[in-house]
Amino acid sequence: MALPMGMWTVPLGNVMLAFQKGHLLPWVLATGGISAFISPLVIGALADQRVSPTLILRWLSLATSLLLALVCRAIKAGWSDAAILACALAMSLVSTPMWGLGSSVVLSQLRQPGRQFGPVRAWATIGWMAGGWLVSYVLHSDSSVLSGYVAAGFWLVVTAFTCTLPIIPPPDAGGHRGWKQILGLDALDLLRDPNHRMVFITAALYTMPLAAFYPYCVRHLKELGVPGPTGIMTLGQITEVLVMIVLANLMTRFRLKWVFLSGIAFGLLRYLVFMLGTPSWIITGIVLHGLAYTLYFITTQIYLEDRIPTIQRARAQALLTLLSSGVGNLAGFLGSGLWLAYCEKSNGGHVPWSTFWGGLALATGFVFLFFALFYKGRGRHLENS
Repeated sequence: MALPMGMWTVPLGNVMLAFQKGHLLPWVLATGGISAFISPLVIGALADQRVSPTLILRWLSLATSLLLALVCRAIKAGWSDAAILACALAMSLVSTPMWGLGSSVVLSQLRQPGRQFGPVRAWATIGWMAGGWLVSYVLHSDSSVLSGYVAAGFWLVVTAFTCTLPIIPPPDAGGHRGWKQILGLDALDLLRDPNHRMVFITAALYTMPLAAFYPYCVRHLKELGVPGPTGIMTLGQITEVLVMIVLANLMTRFRLKWVFLSGIAFGLLRYLVFMLGTPSWIITGIVLHGLAYTLYFITTQIYLEDRIPTIQRARAQALLTLLSSGVGNLAGFLGSGLWLAYCEKSNGGHVPWSTFWGGLALATGFVFLFFALFYKGRGRHLENS
């Protein structure tokens, strides 16, 4: 799944600019946030209670392939802004739940998720990297909808691959359910636990400044004249893979609070490095992305698998998707788009990248202090607190 995601998500900003739709980019990205309020909890509840997660994943990947091709057609043919947004929203509605659902399928097959998930999840990161390399160095389509059409083809490959997966029965099948259970809203009960609440809320807050990384870093690289910006962006996935390999050891040796905080700290450092503005420093910041992402979000997925009852795990992953991809990305994409427009307008039509990245560093610093002050964990006397 990560390969076609990377092929379309990373170059999207430059593709929109190439077709004179740059003004639409924050809104196209925001469709993913809107979708995260609608589909993940419903799909998560369906996977927990009614239909095998494997079957749901199969149909969602097929629908994503068809709708991504439609989005590419809309952009290339010069359809209206409203039509492009409608197509993007339709695609987001079916693609947004897949990441959390795929994680649930993988985690359900692991005997020791805390130790095994990191290395398994690293293969998804390798797929994302391969997608970036294909776009920049094989297809040479960093600003072309060709990247999207080929990604749609790979979604068909994902659909075929799901046919080889075991049909996992829903873990909470049977019994009477009210409307809250049918819609998956009972997952909100997880927020009553103070530790769960802090992890979920911080995921939403941290995603807000993080959302600016892919759409605007690739644009910054292009303005600096760096060739193959989509391929360069995959350097962050190299460190992501390395961190996933050692993540289980880190979670055993250190309190979870310090693992979480280290991820946010690297996110802050990444934007501070971006402020220096030279190609070498931008590339250094991209390398830091793997640490910034993995040490918080992959740790969160493992945390949920370890701390949440089995019958609620798909819904817990869906709630994480809602808060990060929904609340976080929606606010992050729109907010960073407005912030970029303000910076550009204040600087005579040219983006003052140091100011732009500095604002995001400030926001990330706030998230770091928030989590450091309010997350308590299980206590120092307990391992992995």
